[in-house]
Amino acid sequence: METGEFTERTSLADLTVRGYNVIDEAKAALEEFCPGRVSCADIITIAARDSICIVSNSYISWTYLRF
Repeated sequence: METGEFTERTSLADLTVRGYNVIDEAKAALEEFCPGRVSCADIITIAARDSICIVSNSYISWTYLRF
């Protein structure tokens, strides 16, 4: 997790974003099983994909691989 004066969280475009606590919790849980492999951007991407599926009541077949 980036902390400091200039991060994505302090960016002008992201000042109204909510839910960082959910991302932090997911990141902490994933770090226990695969340290250093999953970024916050990965978590947001997968959460967005799953949200689309839930809201649209459909299944989207996306392969998610990270090398």
